[in-house]
Amino acid sequence: MKSLAALRLVAATHAIAVCLQPILAGIYLNGSGGALRIHEPLGLAVTVTGLFQLLVATIWWRSGGRLLAPVVTLLIVLGEGFQVGMGYSRQLALHIPLGIALVAASVAFAFWTFTAAQPASSPRRRRTEVAS
Repeated sequence: MKSLAALRLVAATHAIAVCLQPILAGIYLNGSGGALRIHEPLGLAVTVTGLFQLLVATIWWRSGGRLLAPVVTLLIVLGEGFQVGMGYSRQLALHIPLGIALVAASVAFAFWTFTAAQPASSPRRRRTEVAS
């Protein structure tokens, strides 16, 4: 099914983008102000990618996949929204540990999508495929 392949692609892209964030933060802390100018818009792009991942995960679930995909993605997206707020308000005591948790969750979810089984086709679909 194409929706699982799409979910895998979006989840992997999302995880890579999330993993870039602490690298950029570290470069900024090392003295490069330009890294912060990339960290901010990438953080917003990560959140938008997370919303797209939620859409694809929901489509996959509705086509016979597991409910776990949109539920976990929703939790990640909510965390990312909170993360953006904590970043703008400079609440680093929350921003940094939440960022670590989001990296772990996003990477774990991306890996999970590659182990998730393809949903079985519905009996109605199998009958029409056999008949044609």
